[in-house]
Amino acid sequence: MPKDAERAYLANLGAQGVEHSLNKPFSDPECGIHLASIGFIMRLLPPPPARILDLGCGGGWTSIFYARLGYQVTGQDIAPDMIAVARDNARLNVVEPRTDFVCGDFEHLDLNGQYDAAIFFDSLHHAEDEALAIRSAWRALRPGGILITHEPGEGHSQSEESIEAMARFGVNERDMPPHLIMARGREAGFTGFRVLPMPSLLYSTFYQPRDYSGRWLSKRRWKMLARAARMIFQPDVREGAVVVMTK
Repeated sequence: MPKDAERAYLANLGAQGVEHSLNKPFSDPECGIHLASIGFIMRLLPPPPARILDLGCGGGWTSIFYARLGYQVTGQDIAPDMIAVARDNARLNVVEPRTDFVCGDFEHLDLNGQYDAAIFFDSLHHAEDEALAIRSAWRALRPGGILITHEPGEGHSQSEESIEAMARFGVNERDMPPHLIMARGREAGFTGFRVLPMPSLLYSTFYQPRDYSGRWLSKRRWKMLARAARMIFQPDVREGAVVVMTK
């Protein structure tokens, strides 16, 4: 079962996995993109000391960043050993007074009306039932609170990395495009919606070295700019994006 596989994920990785989780994002090859993503998300949040629910927090690196900025953070994960790592992370980063961590299934949380914002950072696509997970987030939010998702779009489940993870660990690696997230958000009761480009898309558009033509606005960059604009103005978005929904 995928949920059992999520609970066993860190144990299957072993000591190397614990070290990676404690040092993330700096232990990850995509560290720069992760830092850009978390920075953009911080700019979308209400100002500190708002209460934040970090859903599927894993080893807690995202929770630590929010807490260091001054937020009061609850990190949630389904795996007890991940929660233990997250608590160690908070202690090592001296943010214990601003963090607490709960072990549970984000599809079935009982945290009614306590938070100003909730975040799925690369975690909702591991859900068995994304509708239940989004309803849990809706219930946890105060009126006017926001849910932010940072999730991969269509094709993610068929990537080589996802196929290997599903075969090796038995976890879910699902497509989680914005149009699906927003549909489930409407069903849950969210009313305001924004779709924003992933920082990884902005990087590939603007920051990668020039192509062989040497022109800044090459055909490739025009296509990337069109993709970014389409996310903002077209409701049926199918690639990975940041989605902001208001209760």
